[in-house]
Amino acid sequence: MTSATYKVTGMTCEHCVRAVTGELTALAGVSDVIVDLVPGGLSAVTVTSDGPLSATEVTAALDEAGDYRLAAS
Repeated sequence: MTSATYKVTGMTCEHCVRAVTGELTALAGVSDVIVDLVPGGLSAVTVTSDGPLSATEVTAALDEAGDYRLAAS
């Protein structure tokens, strides 16, 4: 198992948390998603999965969930 934390912009409420959690959980190998919501700021999204996820996979899941983006590193 591996765990990675991503900084995500655009999240403002519990609806955002549910949308992002649902799309990331749907990715192959993902077993858990924990969101530390910072409304209007950089929310920390920790994903536990069988192996590392690509930035493309995470970006696509965030896009599918709504107007959420990975913050620039």
